[in-house]
Amino acid sequence: MFRRKRFRLRLPSRTLILGERTLVMGVLNITPDSFSDGGAYLDSEAAIARALQLEQDGADIVDIGGESTRPGATPITSEVELRRILPVIQVLRGKLRIPMSVDTRRADVAEAALAAGAEILNDVSGLRMDPRLAKIARRARSPLIVMHMRGTPRTMQRGPFARDVVRDVLAGLREAVARAKRAGLAKTQLLLDPGVGFGKKHDQNFEILARLPEFARLGCPIVIGTSRKAFLGKALAGSGGPSVPPGERLLGTAATVTASILGGAHIVRVHDVAEMVRVARVADHVVDAARS
Repeated sequence: MFRRKRFRLRLPSRTLILGERTLVMGVLNITPDSFSDGGAYLDSEAAIARALQLEQDGADIVDIGGESTRPGATPITSEVELRRILPVIQVLRGKLRIPMSVDTRRADVAEAALAAGAEILNDVSGLRMDPRLAKIARRARSPLIVMHMRGTPRTMQRGPFARDVVRDVLAGLREAVARAKRAGLAKTQLLLDPGVGFGKKHDQNFEILARLPEFARLGCPIVIGTSRKAFLGKALAGSGGPSVPPGERLLGTAATVTASILGGAHIVRVHDVAEMVRVARVADHVVDAARS
């Protein structure tokens, strides 16, 4: 079993210890069209209540996004994105005891979100869409998650796919790290996400999970998001069956969260926080037993 390295991640308000136990990042999509919960929290009051519930359920971080990056999604403007997320972040700043992350590809959105109270940036484009985002993180002294995505949300699930997915993702993450360092961001503030479901064939996602220790060798904490994704729906359906819908992928998510933790993930990004906190707790016991 791979032994994950421990890191100290400095946020503006606190320091997070990564690697002693798995941290659970709760997903809050303030969008009308996300693949799993689109429209459920588009109203600001509903989004605020959901964030507080995620904290109560045991989340260590709440990840707030105002733009869907599901396969085939149409981009929105910064103005629309900010209109969705800023009122929620501003209210939660005085209510949440856990840090907020903002899921955005845009530097102007990142800057406004950090000023409103977010402390972590999560860029699914790996700084390819807006490299200025790294400078925003540097000035705010905020951690930055860079993810691997092939193409854009609109095009990422069109073939042809990478012949060697691990090599492709490793190369993409190295390039993202280089972009961040050129902007002056310290490597100690970077986290890496191999982008399960973003521009990969269904079976390639399982290969990424099986070979997760190879990504840890890049020297940064690992973030994994498998929650409710389409490759689970296909796997749960079995050979030739219709894909299991997102709301019925809980057990598939639990299996991949466990695999991620045993492979060295530091943070798991999930929708079903209460259930995955329990999954992570048990998986962490296995990790601890391997250390002793």
